[in-house]
Amino acid sequence: MSAKEKLTIVVFSDNLDKALAAFMLATTGATMDMEVEMFFTFWGLNIIKKNNTKIKSRGIKRKLFNLINRGGTDHIKLSKFNMLGVGTWMMKKLMKEINMPSLDEMIVMSHQMGVKLTPCTTTCALMGLPEDAFRSEVSEMAGAAYFLNEAKESQVTLFI
Repeated sequence: MSAKEKLTIVVFSDNLDKALAAFMLATTGATMDMEVEMFFTFWGLNIIKKNNTKIKSRGIKRKLFNLINRGGTDHIKLSKFNMLGVGTWMMKKLMKEINMPSLDEMIVMSHQMGVKLTPCTTTCALMGLPEDAFRSEVSEMAGAAYFLNEAKESQVTLFI
C-alpha cells in the first residue's frame, strides 16, 4: 500500500482572507485523502489563539506585545477593504448568505478531518506564547526543522 500524498502549508498571515484560503486548501486536501499539516508562525499564530484569553507571558516586552496583539478569530480582519471593520463584517455576512463555513467552523472541521495545526515553537518563544494560549484543535508545537522535514516529504507545500 502506498503512503498518502502530503500537503504542508505555512500560515504566516493573520488576515481573514488568507486564513480562509489556507483552511479551504487544507480541508480540500483532506477530502482528497491527503495528509495535511498547517504550520503557523509569526502573525499566523493569531488565527489559532484562543479568543478573549489573557496570555500569561514572562517579561514586560512579551506582556505588552500580547496585550496589543490579541489574536483569536474574533480579531481577524481582511487584508484589503477592511474599512474600519465594515469590509470584514460584509465578508462574514456574504459567507453566511452562501452557507460558507466561518473561520471558526473551518478550524473545527479541518481538525475533525485530521488536519494537523502546528504552532512554531521558536515564534511562540519569541512572542511569549505558552501552549495553553491555543485552541483545543491545535496539535503539539514543533520547530522549523520539523516543518522542513514534513515539507521535504510533501508533494505540495504552500506559504500563505
